Amino acid sequence: MKLPKLFLYLLGSILILNLFQANFTELIYDEAYYWHYAKNLAWGYFDHPSMVALMIKIGGFLFEGELGVRFVSCLFSVGTFVLLWLAIDNTEKKKYVPHFFVLVFSMTLLNAYGFFTLPDTPLLFFTALFLLIYKRFIRTPTLVLAIFLGIIMAALMYSKYHAVLVIFFVLLSNLKLVSDKYAWIAVITALLCYTPHFVWLYEHDFISIKYHLFERPNAPYDFNKYTLGFLVNLVAIFGLTFPFMYYALIKSRSKDLFTKALLYLTYGVLIFFFISSFNRRVQTQWIIVVSIPMAILVYSYLLEHASVRKWLFRLGLINIAIILFLRIGLIYEPLFPVYYETHGNKAWMKEIQSKAGTNPVVFENSYRNAPMYAFYTGETSYSLNNINYRQNQYSIDNSEEAVQHKKVLYVSKYLNKKEFTFPKASGSIYYAHFIDDFESFRKLRCIVEDEKFKLDDQTHTVKVFNPYATNIPLEKLQFAIAYLNESKQFEELVPIQLDTDRKKLMYLSSNDTTLFTFRLRKPIKTVSPKYFKIVISENGLRYGLNSETIKLD
Repeated sequence: MKLPKLFLYLLGSILILNLFQANFTELIYDEAYYWHYAKNLAWGYFDHPSMVALMIKIGGFLFEGELGVRFVSCLFSVGTFVLLWLAIDNTEKKKYVPHFFVLVFSMTLLNAYGFFTLPDTPLLFFTALFLLIYKRFIRTPTLVLAIFLGIIMAALMYSKYHAVLVIFFVLLSNLKLVSDKYAWIAVITALLCYTPHFVWLYEHDFISIKYHLFERPNAPYDFNKYTLGFLVNLVAIFGLTFPFMYYALIKSRSKDLFTKALLYLTYGVLIFFFISSFNRRVQTQWIIVVSIPMAILVYSYLLEHASVRKWLFRLGLINIAIILFLRIGLIYEPLFPVYYETHGNKAWMKEIQSKAGTNPVVFENSYRNAPMYAFYTGETSYSLNNINYRQNQYSIDNSEEAVQHKKVLYVSKYLNKKEFTFPKASGSIYYAHFIDDFESFRKLRCIVEDEKFKLDDQTHTVKVFNPYATNIPLEKLQFAIAYLNESKQFEELVPIQLDTDRKKLMYLSSNDTTLFTFRLRKPIKTVSPKYFKIVISENGLRYGLNSETIKLD
């Protein structure tokens, strides 16, 4: 389909605007973290699949700095707009090109993901592409379309695990696909393309799945933070246009299989996360994918209803004015109403570098600060994660090797020894001191195979695996039980002694497992812990994250 000239002019203007914004806006923390991913391309990473890293890697070949991180996102953004336009069949749409751009450009997160590089950026693009190809597939299924559809489904899943909801709800809208041979070809193609990630998950003991489903801490239910917060998010993703957006959604009817898929996808995602809000806080970006089917549904509706068209256009323009003002504020801090993470990081990292010199910097519990420092200084950094934090990519990659037995500047919010003080623009204060010979063993793993545990001081067995290339003297290690509450939040440490039948055992052998016994000592302060971990401190560092979360009976 030939695109109208006005469409191309507006699309080009948005692309230029996004490229400008991408180049002059400092990275946000998640982007720096995904830039760290891209330094070593893999089929998977601790928090997400690999699409976001590939995007940054490709952009880095073409441009340096922030633009290199965000260049592919800028292309995906305008590509998403094109795909949405192509998915709308109404012949009247060419008369209302400005209305289309006001609609999509006024969506807050759809606008932001026009230049930020986050897993949701490719998720939005491939969701739009998936729906467009699905529309053609249900009209005339062919082998080529089936294979293409399978590749797109795999791309969706490589973008973000939430993509499974997109695929599931579209399938649910058309259960006849279960008996369609071409649909099965699409599924098989998707599984084949996704096999490298399955292999990566298997090789890493399904660490991503375990973390997202079982290990992730979660605060007790709070209506205001969880369910009310979810409802606020429904407003936030559309801004001032939200009443007419949801009115058009409610009024939309399932007139064909494609519209039915759009409705199932929108309602399915919203209902899924509404139910989830009774268990955990739903982040705004988790529901952003509904912007794609709603853009098609709402634009189709406003083409046929002048009053809705008029109000969406007016309110959309106000949305855009506010968004553009905030986008200027992302670059020029005085215009932004509050402190935001695009402000001051470059200068703060340079301040730390002025003290660290060329020595590596170890940030305690910050997968956010560590990559930001490496990005803006070009120097080595590492996040040392302990029991007060969570595992992340630094827990499984080779970053630890680069700081071993080096003189490092150790940066943390919680230090007794304070050679340097680094206040942040956000109000946080970090402290730092040098460690002449840094040594950590955060990859030591404690494996407990018993199934039932009670606070009865009974003896249990634990296997301690040393994955390092050198033996580790036991005198450098201390062991403890970390007790967690029902929300899997850390509560208390109780030191323990590990016993072994091997006489005069002095070290953990390299690439070997050592069998110990321990007693599950009762906590002193915590009344009724629900979970525990076995954790290790090396060389006096705070205890790490060395075992899975284990349930107490």
